[in-house]
Amino acid sequence: MDTPKTGAQIILGIDPGYAITGWAVLEKNNQNLKLLNCGAIMSHKSLVHAERLNYLNQELMRIIKKNQPQIMAVEELFFFKNLKTALKVAEARGVILMTGLKNNLEVREFTPLQIKQALVGYGRAEKKQVQQMVKIILNLKEKIKLDDVADAAAVAITCANTTCQI
Repeated sequence: MDTPKTGAQIILGIDPGYAITGWAVLEKNNQNLKLLNCGAIMSHKSLVHAERLNYLNQELMRIIKKNQPQIMAVEELFFFKNLKTALKVAEARGVILMTGLKNNLEVREFTPLQIKQALVGYGRAEKKQVQQMVKIILNLKEKIKLDDVADAAAVAITCANTTCQI
């Protein structure tokens, strides 16, 4: 999308997942936030578990190298309905956190409750409300289509507006 300005802070927001990991790169310049790049890492179902985790690591390394963030903001695993899925997402989070640290990024973690509170002002906000606020805060023409990517942008916004200071 765009190239960051000198002196700006670059934040990589991550919505961890096993099949789909959303990511968004924001530039924070004073109090201004700008979406530089975003997307999703999607591992193919035909890969075995370890290969999917390795693919996640490789793609995340590529994203970090290309976008040069200083901070990685990651959504915490808050609750789960399916233990098998939760374990796989937890393992993906481990790969994500390790990749951030290996690239000398400052890693910050936020719960879904903190993210909703930061964007909407209400910890029990609906997903659509959060997505609408992402659109408004980043001054986008339309909502980010993929939920995982919109969630990653919300994590980055939360970081930019709370603990991540220039």
